[in-house]
Amino acid sequence: MAVKVAKFGGSSLADAAQIKKVGAIIRADEARCFVVPSAPGKRHAEDTKVTDLLYEFQRRMEMLEDADEIFKQIFDRYTGIRDELNLHVDIESELATIYKDIRRGASADYAASRGEYLNAILIADYLGYDFIDAADVIFFDNNEAYDPEKTLSVLPGALALHERAVIPGFYGSLPAGGVKTFSRGGSDITGSIVARAANADLYENWTDVSGFLMADPRVVYKPRKIDVITYRELRELSYMGATVLHEDSIFPVLEAAIPINVKNTNDPANPGTMILPEIDSKAHGQTNITGIAGKKNFTVVTLEKNGMNAEIGFGRKVLECLEKFDLSFEHMPSSIDTISIVLADTRIRGCVEELIDELHLVCGPDSIEVSSNMALIATVGRGMIRRVGVSARLFSALAANKINVRMIDQGSSEINIIVGVENDDFEDAVRAIYKALV
Repeated sequence: MAVKVAKFGGSSLADAAQIKKVGAIIRADEARCFVVPSAPGKRHAEDTKVTDLLYEFQRRMEMLEDADEIFKQIFDRYTGIRDELNLHVDIESELATIYKDIRRGASADYAASRGEYLNAILIADYLGYDFIDAADVIFFDNNEAYDPEKTLSVLPGALALHERAVIPGFYGSLPAGGVKTFSRGGSDITGSIVARAANADLYENWTDVSGFLMADPRVVYKPRKIDVITYRELRELSYMGATVLHEDSIFPVLEAAIPINVKNTNDPANPGTMILPEIDSKAHGQTNITGIAGKKNFTVVTLEKNGMNAEIGFGRKVLECLEKFDLSFEHMPSSIDTISIVLADTRIRGCVEELIDELHLVCGPDSIEVSSNMALIATVGRGMIRRVGVSARLFSALAANKINVRMIDQGSSEINIIVGVENDDFEDAVRAIYKALV
């Protein structure tokens, strides 16, 4: 029998009614053997995610502030779900343990992880599945980085002991035994780790949208849906701001070439978006582009030095300066006498002047120019390499809309073209590119 791993996001599990939908989806396909849930998300626009409540509860307890009101909200969410599903889980005892642990100084990671932990207990009981605590099967190392070697030495064997099981997303354990979470949205990563360990035929990621759209619907009116996309294209779009999947969720399934299907819990008949290692253009057709995504608020630091191209180690010196300030760069376009470093404002804030001084001291450039308020837009598509005139149409569209291009960076992979524009031009630029190419 085929094996599917189904991960459900917070909006899919926000209340008992949503969990009933999820139950129907799981029971409709016997292949859905392993389920990875998130914590309950927002039930409506003014609601608060349970993970945020848990973070706030832990913060208040740590600051010796009154936190009982926050805990009551958490308590009511879980007991309410339990009662509406007519379950008999002693969730009160679990909540009491969590309260005591946090009062005694448990970490923010532990507090946040309890959202998935409690939800998984309820969902396992509702489905009649076994419960596997992620802390027992997913591991981080002493540097608090995910440890794939240890995880894949334990998790496959653990899954083999259960015909059907629920494994909470978002967290694992440290070597000393404490709980460690992935970054926000990390339940996607857990789902892909479980899919890899189970050698699944398909990893389903259920959310509140019917797959990926070719552009942000807040910017472009009714953008088309992406029916099929490659891992590489998805990585490019996710990195540049497309947020349906956590950008790191690809890596665990990449080596095993496990397809990912992004589907909508509220519209399960919709085929969603299929993510594949490679795509047969004959089977799926050819497109100019797959999608457009972007982000605002970047700063560009441009160094100019005559003869830079002939100076051995110049690029290394630049990177060492970034490393000294614990900075990673987004892009680094260059010419014969210049090199530009594109940095996220959130990273460089507070150390711009010190970085410039260090670059002058170490690299000895003729000049350094700093430009802020830049947005980056990536146009991604496996079909661009085979289509004549894609770049011409893109830049003609920007020129026709009087949008100044401050930076151009086309990767050697030739599946993306990145342009830098003013923050104020971001939305107009995305719409212009979409209209011209889609």
